Amino acid sequence: SITIITLSITMGTIMTMSSSNWLMAWIGLELNMLAILPVISKPKTTRASEATTKYFLTQAIASAMMLLASTTNAWQTGNWDILELKNKFSTTIMTLSLLMKMGAAPIHFWLPEVLQGTTLQTALLITTWQKLAPITLMYMISKNIQPTILVSLGVLSMIIGGLGGVNQTQLRKTMAYSSINNLGWTTMIMAFSPNMAIMNILIYITMTTPIFFMMTSTSMKTLQNMSTMWTTSMTTTFSIALLMLSTSGLPPFTGFMPKMLILNELITQKLTMLATLAIMTSLISLLFYLRITYLIMMLTSPMTTPSLTKWRAQNQKSQLMTMMTPTALFIAHLIPAIPS
Repeated sequence: SITIITLSITMGTIMTMSSSNWLMAWIGLELNMLAILPVISKPKTTRASEATTKYFLTQAIASAMMLLASTTNAWQTGNWDILELKNKFSTTIMTLSLLMKMGAAPIHFWLPEVLQGTTLQTALLITTWQKLAPITLMYMISKNIQPTILVSLGVLSMIIGGLGGVNQTQLRKTMAYSSINNLGWTTMIMAFSPNMAIMNILIYITMTTPIFFMMTSTSMKTLQNMSTMWTTSMTTTFSIALLMLSTSGLPPFTGFMPKMLILNELITQKLTMLATLAIMTSLISLLFYLRITYLIMMLTSPMTTPSLTKWRAQNQKSQLMTMMTPTALFIAHLIPAIPS
């Protein structure tokens, strides 16, 4: 059954990403959604059942909106081609449905709740793989979407992602708001440079994956767990602190590269006010990343052990994590030279 579920999740996304017809894209998304429901509900707890129900309802509503948009467009233009979504009403409804599927504002409420109710591995799947199909569809229709819609929803996501994460003590909810914040950057730049939006989301996935791997290997779920994490593994402790700083977009790290390119693009398009607003919202999210880093690095001295050393935590070495961590931290210098 695991093989069937894995195959369905993979095939659903690939089918959506490679189709040129709205109906095939919709079928791929439905296949993907139905396959991930048993994965979310795997822990036999009420929280997991609640998370599964919330995920199903939001995704089903988003799918219905997709069908409405594509059918209206086909009715108006007689065309089911994804690239031919010319009707303004259809593009707006379609954009909202894709943002809802990814968990961006204004319909983001389900994402923190679903992540909190399921396991860390499933949370990783929802914040990374599950975003690929909707972002591909948005990339394909980006030429037809009104820039005002993308920019306003992008800025809204950035603000909500920043403010929502500040008050969290649960790491999965913090990562959910981090995801909403990053989707805001992706959505905003989609209006001006779709290629840059794709680069931004791929770099975000590269940075998020090792964080979730480390959280899984150390059974880390709250900020309180984080402050005693050095008793399990010092290397993991330093790595996760640096990865958090990278995700926030601080200069020497990989996360700085897409933010710098996006801001450069906005200033080139004479949108200085928008660029300033983007920097300000990024400062809000920096607050909670820095708080996590502070808790890990500075509050507890490695010299004394006031808490019991976690000998029970098996040190799992993942080759994928080992490869992705340097990539998520140190590829900023590969940034192409920006023409002045």
